[in-house]
Amino acid sequence: MSELVFQRKKSRIFREVNTVITVLAREITLFFKSPGTAVMSLAMPLMLMGAIGGNLMQNMAGGLGFEFGDFMLVGMLVSMLFMVTTMGMTSLVDDHEIDFNQEMLVSPVSRYSLVVGKILGAGFTAIISMTGTLLVGLLMGVTLPLGKLLLILALSPLMCLSGGALAMIIIGLVKSKRTANLAVMLITMPQMFLSGAIIPINNTSGALLALNRLMPMTYCLDLTRAVLYAGSPEYDRVVMFNPTVNFAAITVLTVVCLIIGTFFFAQSEKNR
Repeated sequence: MSELVFQRKKSRIFREVNTVITVLAREITLFFKSPGTAVMSLAMPLMLMGAIGGNLMQNMAGGLGFEFGDFMLVGMLVSMLFMVTTMGMTSLVDDHEIDFNQEMLVSPVSRYSLVVGKILGAGFTAIISMTGTLLVGLLMGVTLPLGKLLLILALSPLMCLSGGALAMIIIGLVKSKRTANLAVMLITMPQMFLSGAIIPINNTSGALLALNRLMPMTYCLDLTRAVLYAGSPEYDRVVMFNPTVNFAAITVLTVVCLIIGTFFFAQSEKNR
């Protein structure tokens, strides 16, 4: 009897994993069939890092006590992961219009597997956008050690999952592509400035402090910078929290957002 139960659980796990991989593969296929998406994922870092970052490097890099170029490059890498992933999640609105979402939700698999597969698919585009950010950084004379870069790359799926889970709350509440795009920008742009992506927030206080502590990007950035600055004299000037605290905060916020967002998403499709 116990063997039968084990086999059923094993079969269900394989089914859920297969669902995640299938949805992920669909998103990757759509990415390669849309050259415009690839171009934008490479052009956005040029606009954001080249314009905003370059101006900041020239005007506020002195007297910080650490290399601002490295600080900014990490901030832009994480920001792009969040921004591109959340923008990719708006394709759920298109899937809603062609009834693809309902076809997925009636299948005998967990809705969380469907959503996680979707987030990882959007995250694939986001990780590609890291190439554009690194190229812009190279043109600006800012580079990262290969070992540190590989560690950041290993953390990138976690960042994408965190950003996608947050976007799911918005996607579950709106069904207009235009509204979804605006809403996504409203949750990504403030995080870029309030979470410390390009401006240090070590001395932030009051309402701004409360806001940045609620933002998943704050902990994603701090964890990534902990990886980059580990063992360096600048570590205490740049990193705010223990990496364990960052990882725990990211996990909790991601799970909470994923549960709430998936619930809203499933309810909106159920109530059509």
